[in-house]
Amino acid sequence: MNATSRMRIWVETHSDIIWDLVRIYLGIGLFLKAIFYLVHRDYLLQLMDSMGTSWFAPAIMAHYVILAHLFGGLLMALGLITRVAALVQIPILLAAVFYVYLPRMALIEPRQSLEFSALVLFLLALIFAFGAGRFSVDHLLWKKERSQVAAHSAA
Repeated sequence: MNATSRMRIWVETHSDIIWDLVRIYLGIGLFLKAIFYLVHRDYLLQLMDSMGTSWFAPAIMAHYVILAHLFGGLLMALGLITRVAALVQIPILLAAVFYVYLPRMALIEPRQSLEFSALVLFLLALIFAFGAGRFSVDHLLWKKERSQVAAHSAA
């Protein structure tokens, strides 16, 4: 058996670890994106202005985006209230894909932002649907709670 086959078998038998790594990576990436937006608020406000919203909406949305990415990304990386943390990110990525990047797709410019935002949106939907995984604070808390419930029901 060659190394590729052994690695494929390992990945198939340890898919929960792979999903946890994806969740942690995505959480850290969203956290770092929030830091980027904190340092470059003018860039974020420019993106919000390109959506063509009213005069006060970009400032409100910028605060929501920064806070959601900052705290949601950190919570996702830890695996704490993971589904809620992913759910708060989904409207932001929907807006990024459909209102910011998709309308500019016909222009001849680098479109990596559209593809990347769509990928992050897809991964967030998966994390929302499937939860945190075995290596998360959520799993530890629910495991402890389940064992307490089982102990009470057995008594």
